[in-house]
Amino acid sequence: MADQTGLESFDPNAANWKGLTLTDKAAKRIKKLIDDDNQIIGLRLNVKPSGCAGFAYALSFAKDEPIKGDLEFIYQGASIFVPEKAMPYLDGTEVDFISEGLNQMFKYNNPNVENACGCGESFNVHDD
Repeated sequence: MADQTGLESFDPNAANWKGLTLTDKAAKRIKKLIDDDNQIIGLRLNVKPSGCAGFAYALSFAKDEPIKGDLEFIYQGASIFVPEKAMPYLDGTEVDFISEGLNQMFKYNNPNVENACGCGESFNVHDD
């Protein structure tokens, strides 16, 4: 059943899920962000209803302490937090950090994405 954000509820104990992984480059970048600002404990990855395809990734700083209901994924000392209700959309996602020319960004290799909009800002997921 969807809540007011349009996201389904998720019980990590009842699901056979894979979690979230970070590449070496993503972990290194998150660690640098943490080292540069002592209030940051990691990044928070969420999804929000958006765009023509349905959902968009929402990345923010996790400050001070995790929010109740967040799942923490740690790799090489870098933490990324995901709200439980976002897991059906992010389960199995690999978070990478890439450089393309002058642009640097986090990239999400999400096996749940069924299609994305032309501009790449939003995506839709498999409806199992």
